[in-house]
Amino acid sequence: MTVACDSATPSDPLPSWNDGAAKTNIINFVQQVTDSTRAEFIPANERIAVFDNDGTLWAEQPMYFQLAFAIDRVRALSAEHPEWSDQDPFRTILSGDSDALGGLTVHDLVEIITLTHSGMTTAEFTTVVAEWLATAQHPRFDRPYTELAYQPMLELLDYLRANGFKTFIVSGGGIDFMRVFVEEVYGIPPEQTVGSMGKLAFEMRDGRPALVKQPGIDFIDDKEGKPVGIARFIGRRPIAAFGNSDGDLAMLQYTASGPGAQLMVYIHHDDAEREWAYDRASHIGRLDAGLDEARERGWTVVSIKNDWNRVFGFEDRGQGG
Repeated sequence: MTVACDSATPSDPLPSWNDGAAKTNIINFVQQVTDSTRAEFIPANERIAVFDNDGTLWAEQPMYFQLAFAIDRVRALSAEHPEWSDQDPFRTILSGDSDALGGLTVHDLVEIITLTHSGMTTAEFTTVVAEWLATAQHPRFDRPYTELAYQPMLELLDYLRANGFKTFIVSGGGIDFMRVFVEEVYGIPPEQTVGSMGKLAFEMRDGRPALVKQPGIDFIDDKEGKPVGIARFIGRRPIAAFGNSDGDLAMLQYTASGPGAQLMVYIHHDDAEREWAYDRASHIGRLDAGLDEARERGWTVVSIKNDWNRVFGFEDRGQGG
């Protein structure tokens, strides 16, 4: 499930980005905070960059990829749980109603995962997720979900790390799900991944210690929960934050409120031909209040259509716009 990432040359560290304000803002910010002769310089240990996952680092349409996993798991296990046909959110999943599925929240998703995998050890869950990622195909592109990582964002992650940044994922998605693939796909280690989580318990099983998934939700890392997750699990306010939806707005606001130089970036999905076009009215990845605030405060808004000459690594490079 390795995702290809072209090597960036020193002359152009972001080759899948078209020349324009978004690319210039990013490069200028990195140059400012890494130049020790400038007033904006920030020491390497304080160069924290946080990224939402769904819709920011990889695609999220026609549904969150973890929801696709949850649907497959509910259907696979439904014969053992006939009661699910009368219980929400399982009834919604088994109905196959795409409109109803689109209305499921992050809280619903985490609840589904915790309930369907309660009693399973974290090691067993990792195996289940890895097997699903190795076989499941995206319905539009007929490729593994991990190949739907955005090539320009992979280049950006490499560019930031090459300049002394530590990169973190801060996502509403399930932390145990993401930690299976984030290092291979993004180069972000599991310990630098913050996400929503269900309850865990320590047990001895067959004489060996194990962490066992329990019913119930421990923490939702979405909306106002994202700054809480940053404070709780990272311990430093970021100087750069990247998101794509109103669910990321609090994270960008928190980053913008810090001292010194900051970079706040929204990825705007406006390319229906190469990806999808959606923002204010979308059930998934809605960008409404965040888009207004970004424009009012001069944050960087990346147009996928105009700012990226390639969206996915498997595409030929063309000119966006």
